[in-house]
Amino acid sequence: MKTYMAHADNVVRKWFVVDAEGMVLGRLASKVAAILRGKNKPTFTPNVDTGDFVIVLNCDKVVLTGKKLEKKYYRYHTGHIGGLKSIQYKTLMENKADVAVYEAVKGMLPKNSLGRSMLTKLKVYRGAEHNHQAQKPEVLKLV
Repeated sequence: MKTYMAHADNVVRKWFVVDAEGMVLGRLASKVAAILRGKNKPTFTPNVDTGDFVIVLNCDKVVLTGKKLEKKYYRYHTGHIGGLKSIQYKTLMENKADVAVYEAVKGMLPKNSLGRSMLTKLKVYRGAEHNHQAQKPEVLKLV
């Protein structure tokens, strides 16, 4: 039996819309990352970006379980000496919920140029509206 190896030239990509209202952040991120990688397709190849585009709506209504809103911090570095900054997730979810979802998905993708190209197919919006109607995205129900 021959092994199928996908090529970047003949990958067929779809557009999916995910409503994140009431979903747990980590569970949402892992399912979205699997779709971005293409693991839901029978043509999945680990060294080729075979994934689909994903639009995440209502990211400001994502839920964190337990006491993560108070105890978890988003940390980043400004690039200057002593420039380590940290923001409590409670503040981050109020002001920049799209960044929280984006970073959660980013952490679940490969840490190389392939992962960076997969991340370009992720579109995150705070509200229920997006500007990708021309691509005719399908509604994806994550359970």
